[in-house]
Amino acid sequence: MSNYTFVLDTNKKPLEPIHPGEARLLLKQGKAAVFRLYPFTIILKEKVPEIPETLSLKIDPGSKTTGIALLQNNKVIFCAELTHRGQAIKASLESRRALRRSRRSRHTRYRQPRFLNRTKPKGWLAPGLQHRVETTLTWVKKLIRLAPISSISQELVKFDLQKMENPEIVGVEYQQGELLGYEVREYLLNKWDRKCSYCGVKNIPLQVEHIHPKAKGGTNRISNLCLACEKCNQQKGTQLIEQFLAKKPEVLKRVLAQAKKPLKDAAAVNATRWGLFNQLKATGLPINKGSGGLTKFNRARLNLPKSHWIDAACVGKIDELKLLTNKPLLIKATGHGTRQMCRTDKFGFPSRYVPRFKFVKGFQTGDVVKAAVTSGKKIGNYAGRVAVRSSGSFNISASELVQGISHKYCQIIHKKDGYSYGF
Repeated sequence: MSNYTFVLDTNKKPLEPIHPGEARLLLKQGKAAVFRLYPFTIILKEKVPEIPETLSLKIDPGSKTTGIALLQNNKVIFCAELTHRGQAIKASLESRRALRRSRRSRHTRYRQPRFLNRTKPKGWLAPGLQHRVETTLTWVKKLIRLAPISSISQELVKFDLQKMENPEIVGVEYQQGELLGYEVREYLLNKWDRKCSYCGVKNIPLQVEHIHPKAKGGTNRISNLCLACEKCNQQKGTQLIEQFLAKKPEVLKRVLAQAKKPLKDAAAVNATRWGLFNQLKATGLPINKGSGGLTKFNRARLNLPKSHWIDAACVGKIDELKLLTNKPLLIKATGHGTRQMCRTDKFGFPSRYVPRFKFVKGFQTGDVVKAAVTSGKKIGNYAGRVAVRSSGSFNISASELVQGISHKYCQIIHKKDGYSYGF
C-alpha cells in the first residue's frame, strides 16, 4: 500500500490527500498536473473553495532516523523515515580541524584561530545536533505546505544516562543528573538491535544477560548488560564470555565492542528534544507531547511491528490505528555539496581541481533524472541521482552506478534539494 497523494488547488492551497488511484485518474483526464515527485504531489487546474478535513502530524525524533506519520481520524495516510547526516557533519568538522592543525605545525600561511572572540548563544547545539533539529523542522514545514495539518505530536523521550550506567543510583546520588525517564530494558533493545547478542535470532522473547557473570563479580552497569535468547542464556550460565565464545572469535569481538559502545545516541536525543519542541511551537500549530513509554504501550497494545514510522504513528493518546499505507518514503539527508575550492589528500595537500560552476548543461549534482539511451553501449532506460561532469558525460546512481551517460539523454524529474529518496 503506497502513501496517499498530496493535492494542491490552482492557488497552491493544500487539500485533503487522495488515494493514488484517484490521482492517476485526475492526471489522465487532464484535470491536474504533477507538482512534485517526492513526496508525490499533484496540482489541480482549478480553484477549490471547500475547506478540507484537517490532519495531524506525528513525529518520533531519533538520533539517526526520525519517523514521520500523517494521520486522518486515526488512519495513517502518509509515512516517511528521515535519515540524518549528523555523523557526516561531525567527520567533516574533525577533518577540517586536522587540516588546520597540520598547517599550523608546518608554519605555513593559515587563518588565525578565532576561539577567543566568539561566545555561544543560549540554547546552542553542536552542528551535528542542530542539523537533526533543522532537517526535521524543514520537513514539518514542507508537509504543512502540502497538506492541511492542524496539530503536531512529538515524542519527548528522555534517556536517563546515569541510570543506564548505574541502575542502583537513587536520591541525592543524582546530583544534577536527569531523573529516570526511559527504562534500561528498552534501551538494551535499541542498543542490541532487538536480537540475541550471541546467535542473532530475532522475533522471540529476549532476556537481559550479564556479559561478565554476577557470580564472578559482574555488575549491573549498562556496559555489562546485553540481550540473549533463553537457549543461549542457559548455555552460558556462569561461564566467562571468553570461555563461552572460545570457538566464535568474531562474535566475541563484536559483543565486547558493542558493550563498550558509548551512549551518544541517547545523549543526542536528550540534547535535541527540547530544541525541536521549541522550534515546532514557532510554527503556530498546537503541539502535543507524548512519552516514549506511551508510544511503546500503544504499539504493543495494537500488535504492530517496530519501525520508526510506526512509532511516530503511535505517539500520544490513540484508541485505534488503521494503516492505509505500509510503504514509507525513505528520505536521506545528503547535503548541498561543499564550498571547498579544491579537494585535498589525507595529508592536507591539494589533490584535484573543483569546477567553479556547479551547473553543467543545465544539470547539477543531486538532480534526479531519467535517461532513455537510444544508441551506444549503454542502451536502456535509467533513473536516479545524477553526478555531473564538465565534459557533459554524467553518472547516474540508482540501485547501481551507471557511468558515462550523455546529458543529451537526461531529463530532470526532481531538482536537487539536499535529499535522496527511495522506498
